[in-house]
Amino acid sequence: MAILSVSTTATIICSKSNPQKSISARQYLPTIQLKSPPPQTLIQKRLEAHVDILTDALAKAGLAALLSTSLFLCVDPALAYRGGGPYGIGVTRGQDLSGKDFSGKELIKQDFKTSILRQANFKGAKLLGASFFDADLTGADLSDADLRGADFSLANVTKANLTNANLEGASVTGNTSFKGTVITGADFTDVQLREDQRELLCKSADGVNPTTGNPTRETLLCP
Repeated sequence: MAILSVSTTATIICSKSNPQKSISARQYLPTIQLKSPPPQTLIQKRLEAHVDILTDALAKAGLAALLSTSLFLCVDPALAYRGGGPYGIGVTRGQDLSGKDFSGKELIKQDFKTSILRQANFKGAKLLGASFFDADLTGADLSDADLRGADFSLANVTKANLTNANLEGASVTGNTSFKGTVITGADFTDVQLREDQRELLCKSADGVNPTTGNPTRETLLCP
């Protein structure tokens, strides 16, 4: 850096008659000198070192997050199910899970919305509050399953097996289909069925639910 140094020593002559009497401008013009900045201190060096370490750590964290996201996106949908927890730990919504074995599993509030579950095995599974909204359960085995509060709105439950299943308080609003479904011993207490679906189910309703002790026909309010 260039250093500016001003130390003018010009002499001002006070009068022509007395050339010897003069005043030095040095008395009135102070010397101005800009010194170079002090060398970098130890604190500054340490601060820069910490910044470098933090930058490197953030870069590594960003890379790890990117790799983690990539691995998640590459998971085979067929292997996505792990089950459990509100709406699941794994992905079971909008998946083709035909023929999958969920028998005896605890699937409370599991989300199976719009999934294809043809011939899937849910025998004895705990499915309280699970959602089968607009799902295809054709030929699925739901025997002995705990389906209290489950949502079957718009679901296709054609030819499914609901033997001894407990559907207390389940939702079946919309065009839910139970055509050809086996319901021996199933409990439909507080299930708001369309009248045409009630009439269809009453044609084959029989048995008593082993868990609640309620006769199937009574829970369906069959005449």
